[in-house]
Amino acid sequence: MLRDNDFRPENGSNTMAHLKTLAVNATLLDLFQAYPRLARLSSALAQEILRAPGELSASERELLFAFGSGVNACHFCVGAHSAVAERMGVAPGVIEAALIDIASAPVDERLKPLLHFVKKLTETPSRIADADADAVRAAGWSDAALHEVIVVCALQNFFNRWVDGAGVDADREFFAGIAERLAKDGYQAPAAE
Repeated sequence: MLRDNDFRPENGSNTMAHLKTLAVNATLLDLFQAYPRLARLSSALAQEILRAPGELSASERELLFAFGSGVNACHFCVGAHSAVAERMGVAPGVIEAALIDIASAPVDERLKPLLHFVKKLTETPSRIADADADAVRAAGWSDAALHEVIVVCALQNFFNRWVDGAGVDADREFFAGIAERLAKDGYQAPAAE
């Protein structure tokens, strides 16, 4: 899990791409250019999961994605999605605080069971139990909302593995740049090459 100083850009998880076909300091955009078909498919899925109408707001979904990425210590995804969440109105520092201690994090009480669910589903997916789902429902969420949480977590884990496995990363300047576009336009597929 990422901790306090892990959110600084100089603490990126990778200094060079693991795929020799990528530039040394590759970002997800470079990975998208190298694999355009997967980029289109994954972008369409991200658009559906993170922006389609639902019980959870887009900013809540971004918060959950960033939080789960922090649980996985995926510097690129927690940096990018924290920036997007903040651009969409999540207060700075909320995600970092939740990663340290969900109970004391300055987040709506109704979101805390969702954060606990994402943490457990990310760390120990086979141990998710009825009690975990019941805690989400007890906070006033429906099964539709719970399903939104599950698919946000699944998407976040897919991207965390893809990004970290490929060895791509970026700094805060990059995150700020893409956050503006993603907050406004969502996850539109990159242009085909």
